[in-house]
Amino acid sequence: MKISSEKREKISEQILALLYSISPKPIFTFHVAKEIARDEEFTKEILQNLKKKSLVVEVKKSPKGETYVKRSRWMLSDKAYKAYRENQQ
Repeated sequence: MKISSEKREKISEQILALLYSISPKPIFTFHVAKEIARDEEFTKEILQNLKKKSLVVEVKKSPKGETYVKRSRWMLSDKAYKAYRENQQ
């Protein structure tokens, strides 16, 4: 099943809004997928596209400094956070 680019854009906006609401705390792909009620692989694809646009940052290390092998945490980039904050005011 193919999802239109318009719907992908709306889902991307949901993800960015979620990350903004919990910023600066990074969250796992699983939690993002659960919050927006989407498949984990699809959510990861959207997050990777947002990363290419420099809107999100992928965190590959745990708070203890250990590198994740299969997991990633995500947070809003500084650029995106500033744009959202200005838009909210």
